[in-house]
Amino acid sequence: MNLRKTILATGVAFSALATASFAHAEPTAEVLHWWTSGGEAKAVSALKEDFEARGGKWVDSPVAGGGGDAAMTVLRSRVLSGDAPAAVQLKGPAIQDWAEQGALADLNDVAEAEGWDKVIPPAIQSVMKYEGDYVAVPVNIHRVDWIWANPELLAKVGATEAPKTWDEFNALADKLKAAGITPVAHGGQPWQDATVFETVVLGLGGPEFYQQALVDLDEDALKSDTMKAVFDQMRKIRGYVDADFPGRDWNLATAMVMNGDAAMQIMGDWAKGEFLAAGKVPGKDFICSATPSEHGYLFNVDSFAMFNVSGDDKVEGQKLLAELIVGQKFQETFNLLKGSIPARLGVPLDKFDDCAKKSEADLLAAQDAGGFLPSMAHGMALRGHLSGAIIDVVTAHFNSDMSSDEAVSRLVEAVELAKD
Repeated sequence: MNLRKTILATGVAFSALATASFAHAEPTAEVLHWWTSGGEAKAVSALKEDFEARGGKWVDSPVAGGGGDAAMTVLRSRVLSGDAPAAVQLKGPAIQDWAEQGALADLNDVAEAEGWDKVIPPAIQSVMKYEGDYVAVPVNIHRVDWIWANPELLAKVGATEAPKTWDEFNALADKLKAAGITPVAHGGQPWQDATVFETVVLGLGGPEFYQQALVDLDEDALKSDTMKAVFDQMRKIRGYVDADFPGRDWNLATAMVMNGDAAMQIMGDWAKGEFLAAGKVPGKDFICSATPSEHGYLFNVDSFAMFNVSGDDKVEGQKLLAELIVGQKFQETFNLLKGSIPARLGVPLDKFDDCAKKSEADLLAAQDAGGFLPSMAHGMALRGHLSGAIIDVVTAHFNSDMSSDEAVSRLVEAVELAKD
């Protein structure tokens, strides 16, 4: 029996059991996640406290390591054995994968009661829904397209702010390099290369081109002169990083900016957490500025999907958990700890820093301009085999003397092979 048939069969059995179980069960939720350290672990603990305060029983199932890879191995085994957790940390197209297999329960009754369609951005709703039904809930919104800069180093070459265009970026980087300052802190890991790449695609091509190239995988966009210009810019950026970048973790690159060893880093707003944890103040000790683009905003969203479970206690636990996750209290608590902004629109940002406030303002502007777009590098825009094909080419180009023409040819070929 294939996986989908197994899941559907167990789902039917779960539904029958749930109907037969008692009406006033204690809400119970087993939560599978990989947030096991730092602010994320504190945020999960806060959610647990809220859940228990509402009469729920929380069963914690953390799986550390691998950025979620280990957790996904555990999840697949659990689903195949007919013992899925109630709530699982999932993101992007992985939600759609499990929904297609019949594994996820819908949350429409909670969504309607809580008015989610009015408070969750439409682009994020589309990720949380499958065939019009809510099957997951968003925890936060990370913005990917940020520049983090050291103002003291910029001042040494007469700059007071981060560059607003890629031409300005190159001019500033050239001045920094001439002054003996490493212009760009970077970690030589494929996902970091891809993070820089997608911000350049957005900036040089614009939101419509980004959609065509990295979401729709339109061949004309992938082989265009604009994409060649993107690889030209990536080659320039490669010349602005230090020789020791291969294998460097992203947080160590952030530390380079923080400690005055490099002037800028292109990285999502989880980098802000590193500055804040060190007691640094936005606008004083570090600059946060969007990478150059016209009303573009690349989002990366953490979320929890609800799996088919048996028993009213577990079903009620899922509903309560979903309500709390999208609620204003948790959205504030979690995102203050994580460095992101609430996925729920309208949460007061009084306690948030200036970078977070800029992020939400830019989000609203990007929505109006059609520039609020899913990150390819962080698993929001494409399924894994497709994004992996792109990232392989980007990394190969960044770490060699491959020409832009060859990179474009390889990109088109890799995407076509991945589609088959």
